[in-house]
Amino acid sequence: MSHFKRTLVTTALPYANGPVHLGHLAGVYLPADIYVRYKRLKGEDILHIGGSDEHGVPITITAEREGISPQDVVDRYHRMNLDAFRKCAISFDYYGRTSSATHHATAQEFFTEIERKGIFNKKTEKLFFDRKADRFLSDRYVTGTCPICNNPEANGDQCEQCGTHLSPLELINPKSKLSDETPELRDTMHWYFPLGRFQPQLEDYVNSQDEWRSNVVNYSRTWLKQGLNDRAITRDLNWGIKVPLDSAEAEGKVLYVWFDAVLGYISFTREWAQEQGSPDRWKEYWQDPESRLVHFIGKDNVVFHTLMFPAILMAWNEGRKEGCYNLADNVPASEFMNFEGRKFSKSRNYAVYLREFLEKFPADTLRYSIAMNYPENKDTDFSWLDFQNRTNGELADTLGNFIKRSIDFTNARFDSEVPYACTFDEWNRLGIDWQELLSQLDLAFEQFHFRDALSLGMEMARAANRFLTEAEPWKVIKSDREEAAKTMALSLNLCHALAVALYPVIPGTSNRIYAMLGFSGTIDDLLTHGHSLSESLLRPMLEKGHRLRGDSEILFTKIEDSDIAPELRKIELLVAEAEKRESGAQQQKMEFKPVISFDDFLKVDLRVARVISAEKVKKAGKLLKLQLQVGSVTKQVLAGIAKNYSPEEMVGKNVVLVANLADRTIRDEHSEGMILAVEGPDGKLFVVEPAGEEINGRQIQ
Repeated sequence: MSHFKRTLVTTALPYANGPVHLGHLAGVYLPADIYVRYKRLKGEDILHIGGSDEHGVPITITAEREGISPQDVVDRYHRMNLDAFRKCAISFDYYGRTSSATHHATAQEFFTEIERKGIFNKKTEKLFFDRKADRFLSDRYVTGTCPICNNPEANGDQCEQCGTHLSPLELINPKSKLSDETPELRDTMHWYFPLGRFQPQLEDYVNSQDEWRSNVVNYSRTWLKQGLNDRAITRDLNWGIKVPLDSAEAEGKVLYVWFDAVLGYISFTREWAQEQGSPDRWKEYWQDPESRLVHFIGKDNVVFHTLMFPAILMAWNEGRKEGCYNLADNVPASEFMNFEGRKFSKSRNYAVYLREFLEKFPADTLRYSIAMNYPENKDTDFSWLDFQNRTNGELADTLGNFIKRSIDFTNARFDSEVPYACTFDEWNRLGIDWQELLSQLDLAFEQFHFRDALSLGMEMARAANRFLTEAEPWKVIKSDREEAAKTMALSLNLCHALAVALYPVIPGTSNRIYAMLGFSGTIDDLLTHGHSLSESLLRPMLEKGHRLRGDSEILFTKIEDSDIAPELRKIELLVAEAEKRESGAQQQKMEFKPVISFDDFLKVDLRVARVISAEKVKKAGKLLKLQLQVGSVTKQVLAGIAKNYSPEEMVGKNVVLVANLADRTIRDEHSEGMILAVEGPDGKLFVVEPAGEEINGRQIQ
């Protein structure tokens, strides 16, 4: 965006309790890196900030399971993930840690300022307390039976089986993960951030964004439509940022990770500025209205970056004339990249981890394959066969083949020198409209259409291949050396243009091409020589007499079937294990429940009911609220079927209702029974639909 002096790019902070996988790379880190590298090529002032999210309950659970400290856990995964990012050429200007002193100070500064303004609310609530462990239990430290699907191992924040978001208080037969004891409810006080207080400002903010992706706008508006509620920002934990108050009520409390993690973007920029020797320079990127802020995230993080983080910054800015923070100008959230047709899952080890991948295959082949499958506006899929085909066909046969042919022929027949001075007219007669190409590239990169940008670059490689093949310099040189020299000079300039145009996606390969062409340094050094991306495409850059390095190398080694056979075998084993688990679950279900008497069975009142209306339950993505007509009576039932049925699909259906089940309250909604459904082997639910005439309200015999 030309009206900004500089751009700050942030990437979602990976949780430091496990390795990053290709889904993370595809959704966040690669697109951010591509964008940053492109802007650098244009000579723009851009800063790329990332880091590790090192607080929260999952880290403490990992530490307790392994018998080590939380610091040991985050140290391990911070190093592991940063090393993987470096090997994949993700070019962070700074990669920080939320366990750092600067971050703790930054988060506490925000808490203190907002508390001073009286914005926070304090609420006393009942939370589970483990007497044996002598501590309050955060949601993930509580397990029990899911009230929706009866999964006996549901966590206190979410049931993994049906996907319903829960609170510990909703669990049936809750247990402490620390001691396996039944916890008791005790009063505890926490600070809450009043998101609703900023709803009008947030609505104006979201509605003013006409360049945001539709998924980002829709997620944000859905939350706004439901109405924003107070959100806790403190927890009873030992691991985290201490609440910076000297009072008894702050004892043993830390800042909730959702509040502290997003502030890492600011603290890491501060640390970068300190490292640069200009401690106040971070303010240029965060507080100068002429600076642009862009958050790269996955779709599961949208509301934290479009509503919650902006609300925190609004609270800080309130009443200030100076030192106000900029809000994000864009939040290009991606959809998900799946793996061989299934969702990446670290818990089931169904994933390709970045570090392991790079031990077997070059980073640029991965970057290219993922960029070509970038999940911009719909979920995409990574497959080993697609990776093999793209590497062999597009990278090796098209790009690599053209580069090597051009350089080898020049080395052999023209003594490793550019043999001809190309003119603008000759450059523009190659069949490529350079001005239009540059315009399309700029539009694609600026609008975050990275697949489109890469496709333009590869079409340029195909055009270069056609030019060289049709010109046949290996034949022409026998009768017209000057014409062959012109062909090779143009081809070498095309090599240079391709290296520059493809640099944001395959930087390592581009720099290898650059070196073979006889340049020292990297393509980043173009700018130090006064050359920009546009100059590198709009005119031939290699002058007559320019010396090449004198040798060549194969840019891409083709991937053989034997190279990916072990990976395909792994998938077979993982799928087999998943099917075995599912089969085992089915077999376990076939171990019928204890025998009951006929009289007991007669106590269950099963009735045919008709769905007369249906709607989704706010902030419970798996629940539908159904209004059922049962004879002359109307009942409201909550059913965990929203993943498989839309509200529109349910209206008009006949269902089987357990009509005399004790009423329950779920998510502040009343449920007067249960409808019957069958779970398939893949977890999909099928509502039982009785057929017949005039059966509404009839009892099932």
